[in-house]
Amino acid sequence: MRYLIALFLPWLAFFTMGKFLSGIICLVLQLTVIGWLPAAIWAFFAISDYHADQRTDKIVRASRSTIDHHQT
Repeated sequence: MRYLIALFLPWLAFFTMGKFLSGIICLVLQLTVIGWLPAAIWAFFAISDYHADQRTDKIVRASRSTIDHHQT
């Protein structure tokens, strides 16, 4: 769903991830006709990074709980 938002309203995709400053900058970029395409591409990369960070955090939490479980 975020990818669809990023295609049409790139700035809103940043807001859904809690990146408000990036969202405002993206909105300013999108307001120019030439800037819409770079704003959409930037939003796609940001969403990809956001999902990668979530996966990494999940792996770290799982490994920490495994280590804590083995130490007790």
